[in-house]
Amino acid sequence: MDKKLFMVSLGPGDIDLVTIKALKALKSCDAVCVPTKSEDRSFKKSLTHKIVSALMNEHNFNKPLIPIYTPMQYNKEDWQYQVDCIYDGFKTYNALSFVTLGDSAIYSTIYYLLDIIKVQNPSLYENTEVIAGVTSFSQASAKVKKPLCVGESALEIIPLPKRDLPKTKVYMRPKVGMDTESIKEEGEMYTFENLNFKDESIVPQKKEVVSKYMTLFIDFFK
Repeated sequence: MDKKLFMVSLGPGDIDLVTIKALKALKSCDAVCVPTKSEDRSFKKSLTHKIVSALMNEHNFNKPLIPIYTPMQYNKEDWQYQVDCIYDGFKTYNALSFVTLGDSAIYSTIYYLLDIIKVQNPSLYENTEVIAGVTSFSQASAKVKKPLCVGESALEIIPLPKRDLPKTKVYMRPKVGMDTESIKEEGEMYTFENLNFKDESIVPQKKEVVSKYMTLFIDFFK
């Protein structure tokens, strides 16, 4: 049987903000890989463990938990260790979930791991599903009833305290028939049309003319 890996976003800490898709992945997998900052691989410093435990209690299911030490020092040896823990998990289980706080697309460890898996185990990489989640700043906006962007305003996500970092740019709300020449590609540009609908289209380049109302361009940093 092919191995299946879910990279599951848990949202900003409120289990009611975990998506239905994330919950389905946790229920369907055989075991859950849970990051912890404790060197003894206990869960005493793991926020993800608290969320997963609360989810299992709330929704009446139980899964074996695989602790994965994540010291957050941003070096490749740590990421390789975490990948090796996933590989070890697959010696016993066919489907694993690896959980991450917030949304996987925003400063998450999982893409460091996926970069390694893509090279070392292409078939597992192809059989990996990344599940998006609610961001902390999205919930923060909702709590104070203030939009992050509305009308003709824009949104910037700025990491502190560093400056002049590589940037991913999201281009939204284009008009049908609009020429995209003014959108300058700096990294890897993708065009997303009608996401999650029957005629969804994802093209790894910038389309020259906007043909769908629900079009999104993302210029991913290199």
